[in-house]
Amino acid sequence: MIAHSRHPRIAVIGAGPGGLAAGILLAGRGLDVTIYERQPEIGGRTGRVTAGPYSFDLGPTFFLMPHVLQEIFAAVGRDLYREVELTRLDPMYRLVIGSPDAPDVTIDATQNPEEMARRISAVHAADGARFGAFVEHNRRKLAAAEPILRRPIRSLLDLVRTDAVKAAGVLNPHLSVHDLNSRYFEHPAVRLAVGFQSKYLGMSPKEAPSLFTILPFIEYEYGVWHPKGGCHALVRAMARVFEDLGGRIETGIEVERVEFEGRRVVGLRVRRDGAERRERCDHAVCNADATWALKRLVPSAVRGRETDARIDAKRYSCSTFMLYLGVDGEVDLPHHTIRTARGYEQNLDEIGREGGAGGRISEDPSYYICNPSRTDPTLAPPGQSALYVLMPVPNTKSGIDWPAERAAARARLRVRLRVVLGGVLGGRFRAERCITPRVWGEMGINFGATFNLAHGLDQMLHRRVPHRAPFADGMWFVGGGTHPGSGLPVIFLSAQITAGMLCDELGVSGIETRSAPARGAGELVGV
Repeated sequence: MIAHSRHPRIAVIGAGPGGLAAGILLAGRGLDVTIYERQPEIGGRTGRVTAGPYSFDLGPTFFLMPHVLQEIFAAVGRDLYREVELTRLDPMYRLVIGSPDAPDVTIDATQNPEEMARRISAVHAADGARFGAFVEHNRRKLAAAEPILRRPIRSLLDLVRTDAVKAAGVLNPHLSVHDLNSRYFEHPAVRLAVGFQSKYLGMSPKEAPSLFTILPFIEYEYGVWHPKGGCHALVRAMARVFEDLGGRIETGIEVERVEFEGRRVVGLRVRRDGAERRERCDHAVCNADATWALKRLVPSAVRGRETDARIDAKRYSCSTFMLYLGVDGEVDLPHHTIRTARGYEQNLDEIGREGGAGGRISEDPSYYICNPSRTDPTLAPPGQSALYVLMPVPNTKSGIDWPAERAAARARLRVRLRVVLGGVLGGRFRAERCITPRVWGEMGINFGATFNLAHGLDQMLHRRVPHRAPFADGMWFVGGGTHPGSGLPVIFLSAQITAGMLCDELGVSGIETRSAPARGAGELVGV
């Protein structure tokens, strides 16, 4: 344990969900915490985009397992369900599953397991009969995996524990999501309906380890939720709580590097409005994109073997091409719609080939539409709609010239949208914003890989960026690049792990975040 002669100062780099969650837990112990955010607004990838009078979530739009964030709020005496208005959606989303030689299959996914089994049976009777067994298998799997997801995994030694050894039997680490789903379901559309969720990690069902069949189970068990104002409303609420606890947030200030004396963190070199200054700190908690931050913020002499080349050689997720569209009038779609390509396997290969290096833009892409105005009137003017459209594409390792390809990709995607929109909205568009992988990269995301490091077995657990940097004292990481991985619920678990380890090192009794049961707060709304 390190003895401090004065009250330690903690600097958090990045006001994304991981940085804010860690900040809450640390400030809740009375620690001196300041969050530095280079953008003028908080949120990171959970930020907000505006186009005229329309507002959109920048990145995440699915809010799963709200009880995990509630654990953090409850640990400091606050209630998430009072801070943010949450609506549980039904259908959770609409799936429009393409096929090269058959009509599209449409399934409205519901949290009601008996009704979901009936809807699957309408596609393939035998598969509907097996849905209950699939759900029960994943209930056992999540129960086995949760202790591992909630604690630091620093080396293989942390896996030589009774709970981890017992979990191995149900986690089936040698199988992929596709392999395991094929044991339960025969129809390719049904397998895809409970396998596409691996795209939340930027991966194919054939690449993603079978652990991640827990993702559809989490949806069916705990629901899909919409925070009023979008997922950005979550980080707004977190910022309020953090500041109420005495924490400070500085926006529009760029951290240029972390400063060290030997291997000890001593401060940050920051810049605002062209003026550079030094901020003293004893600990730096990095919520910036982890591999980008290693290269840009930590001197190579401190990192040792973590060279730029070694970092860039890691496997990265795909990226996304984004359209944010302001539309006159209502749009006849549920809150969430996923449309998979007719040639889904080919589409996945084109996106992820050689870790992105051999990737190209698909002629027939998969895409996702969020139509939050169906549920939430705050994001567009009365009688109008704010549509969020996401198309998975290769990361910038592909070498695609996005300034040159942007217009063609945009036109191709807008044509494909007609499959689920049932017509042309061109005459009703009132505003538009577009983000390409190159823009994501300019935001400080390594290779524009919006889902962080890929989640293969070679980059999970202790093989992700460590919560506590092994090469330095006082350097910490939090967020999707660390264990347990990307996605809002597990980023909040990452924050619990990092904050707990830091409190232990400081000799401060950490705030205990007890596992909170799922809560039925919020109206169940058919959209």
